[in-house]
Amino acid sequence: MQVPSAASRYQTLDLAAVPSLLAGLPDVRARLGGRPADWQIREVGDGNLNLVFLIDGPSGTVCVKQAVPYVRAAGPSWPMSLERAFFENAYYQAVAPHVGRRIPEVYHYDPELYCTIMERLSPHIILRRGLIAGNVYPDLALHMGEYVARACFFTSDLAQACERKMSGVALFAGNQALTRISVDLIFSDPYLASERNRHTSPQLDGLAREFQRDAGLKIAVARFGRKFLTQAEALLHGDLHSGSVMVTGDDTRVIDPEFALYGPIGFDLGAFFGNLLLNAYAQPGHATDSDDRSRQQAWVLGQARQFWLAFRRHFLELWREAGSEGYPGMLFEQAADAAQIDAARHAYLEAIFADMLGFAACKMIRRILGFAHVLDFDAIPDPLRRAECEARALRLARRLLTHPAEFASIEAVIDAASGGIQ
Repeated sequence: MQVPSAASRYQTLDLAAVPSLLAGLPDVRARLGGRPADWQIREVGDGNLNLVFLIDGPSGTVCVKQAVPYVRAAGPSWPMSLERAFFENAYYQAVAPHVGRRIPEVYHYDPELYCTIMERLSPHIILRRGLIAGNVYPDLALHMGEYVARACFFTSDLAQACERKMSGVALFAGNQALTRISVDLIFSDPYLASERNRHTSPQLDGLAREFQRDAGLKIAVARFGRKFLTQAEALLHGDLHSGSVMVTGDDTRVIDPEFALYGPIGFDLGAFFGNLLLNAYAQPGHATDSDDRSRQQAWVLGQARQFWLAFRRHFLELWREAGSEGYPGMLFEQAADAAQIDAARHAYLEAIFADMLGFAACKMIRRILGFAHVLDFDAIPDPLRRAECEARALRLARRLLTHPAEFASIEAVIDAASGGIQ
């Protein structure tokens, strides 16, 4: 697979253009049933980057997602490469054999229109909105922990020959435009006087200045920024927050991997873990007279804990079961080596855990002090109440980055978060 050249027939899709596109694809047309005139189409994209159309036909449904040549959240003044759609499709192809139904089924990809026609997830909703509403998803942490374990293990050196891994690294290294967004928005802008930054003002003005002047904090963030760019452990989703997950009471699906790249496994883990912490810190802002949200907070923090434990368990199981490139069997012929091998595996997971916490903290800070905030906080109407919740999250994030020795276990992290929420 190669990165495509500039598309010659690219046009931005609209409600009038979508039917003719789908009508020309026999399998998709059959899935929808009826005639194009029978289809109901609506555009629902509410993210930062893309157009999203939902199409209902007499026999079935599909979703059409198209990249536009700018960041939707900012408008045409912020141009953006269309090739992100290619990398999203490439990610789906790479992980599909390993993660099963945890991603939507892709029916067709058009490399010139930079659009993907895929399974419409229904009655799924965006996880972030469900958590804000106070919904409980019993299998969320187990599903997501296993997902990250399988997606990362099978695209790493532990499961792939080095030649195949290097080809993947070379391919996704072309996703430069979206990688640049991550570098700027996560590891740079929140610590500068960037015009893209925003925060709850004036309540957080002083804390924002503190973060910009905290040399120890910025050194820690820079270290994780270097890891992000240089530690190509596995193929990452690249933007695995709670807005990139859709759920029902018993199903969990991962969407929107256009930021895909090879990087440190802890980055994907940290993105999801950090967003669970953000939601937990936001819960008091959504309290009512009849529900102080304490039970929901406890459940979300419990899911954060279970997410790490599920990932760790599945990753170790995969490693022990596989004929691994990481520790070839030919090098270890004696049974006495088994204990040392297992100790090395656990040490590797401990390093991933530390990375997860650092990247989670970076993600938490950027979502409060940088560009593109989260609805968890933005939906809190009272700015004073919102700022109180945000400040508590920021303080934990700073501790995770500047005092990592305090957080040697998942229990220590959850205890610190629990103590800092109220």
